[in-house]
Amino acid sequence: MQITTDDDCTGFDETHPWAKQFKIICYQDGFHSSIPHGFFQDWLGEESDTGTFYISKASGFGVGSIVKYDAGIQSLRVGRFVAGGLRLKFLLNGQHDMTTISTSMFSVFGGGLTNTSPPQYSDSIIKNDVWIGDEVMMLGGGIIENGCVIGARALLPPNFRSEPYGIYAGSPAKLIRFRFSEKIREALIDLAWWDTPDLFAWLQETKDFYLADLTADEGKSLAMLAKLKEKRNRWIRDREKKSA
Repeated sequence: MQITTDDDCTGFDETHPWAKQFKIICYQDGFHSSIPHGFFQDWLGEESDTGTFYISKASGFGVGSIVKYDAGIQSLRVGRFVAGGLRLKFLLNGQHDMTTISTSMFSVFGGGLTNTSPPQYSDSIIKNDVWIGDEVMMLGGGIIENGCVIGARALLPPNFRSEPYGIYAGSPAKLIRFRFSEKIREALIDLAWWDTPDLFAWLQETKDFYLADLTADEGKSLAMLAKLKEKRNRWIRDREKKSA
């Protein structure tokens, strides 16, 4: 399995307290990500050695979660601060062809029997700051946008598309509501705090901002987010000067 992550990765920590349950990926700035053991599987339920997986820092999935691959072109990409629950299933594997007489994979029986190549989904993408509840199933080709919440046991159908900061639940998953007003969502998307350089230090510097209730007063929340954006811009300029 081809696993890639952020450039400041320092490797796996086999002494971490969670190492019995997870592969712990560490980063120079102090963050870590976690991949449950047995996560990568093929259609036989064995460890998959094909496909690609990208996970950024500060993300992870719960115990019992799996991602199912059966071809090298299949890919799951995970952004920053993705919190996944227990027993999640990401089914990236190819589909059975429904345009031919039979959907059966005749080739598995041998004897010269053949079938068309299985149609494939495009990449499955989970962006940043996403919370996924227990036992969610996501089929291939979907995109979960920044800031989304996916309710427990939701089924995300093939090629699912969410909107940023939406709350989705059900089978198939549907938009229940948005976490914030439209103006606040726009401000958060513009802020893109998860892409801030020296991110751990940034969060230490601005931690009180992240405790505010953005649903209590839209005007005050927008003013606070504007202040945070100005602070972030100065933060970025200062780091650019230091690296020049």
